[in-house]
Amino acid sequence: MPIIAITGSPAVGKTTVSQILENLGWDVVSVSQLAKDFDCVGDYDEAMDSQEIDIHRLSEKFEAESNKQIIIDGHLSHFLSVDGIVILRCQPDILRQRLTTRDYSVAKINSNVEWELIAGTWAEIIEFEIDQPILELDGGLVGPEQIANTIVRWVKEGLPPTDPPASIDWLKNS
Repeated sequence: MPIIAITGSPAVGKTTVSQILENLGWDVVSVSQLAKDFDCVGDYDEAMDSQEIDIHRLSEKFEAESNKQIIIDGHLSHFLSVDGIVILRCQPDILRQRLTTRDYSVAKINSNVEWELIAGTWAEIIEFEIDQPILELDGGLVGPEQIANTIVRWVKEGLPPTDPPASIDWLKNS
């Protein structure tokens, strides 16, 4: 049974898609809950108004049950031992609107929009030589139900690599 990470910037639709997949019978767990379960919660970052997670320690401790279909929801989930990675992306201007509705600080909004703009998740995957199959989807262009259906189809097809990888380039398309 596959373990799939759903990663990407905050507000791209990770949790919404994960909830749809949970309704389809997948077990869903968040990275933040795993960090609590495995005592990998770090200090509170006041500048980003968020709790730090020791993802490297969590990746050493976490081992999922192999007899369940599992979705790991969270922007650090691609660092965990998974069978496939779904990167949700979102056009920066749409992402900025979504983050604004969450009452994030201007600094936090700008940081997350910049991360999305430069494809920060891809940079981490390349830097750490993460080698699982990857499916990249635009969570601003496609609705969450369609994304969930695409993920289910991708899993049923055996997690084929997408071609070309990192095809969404906001800098090139702006």
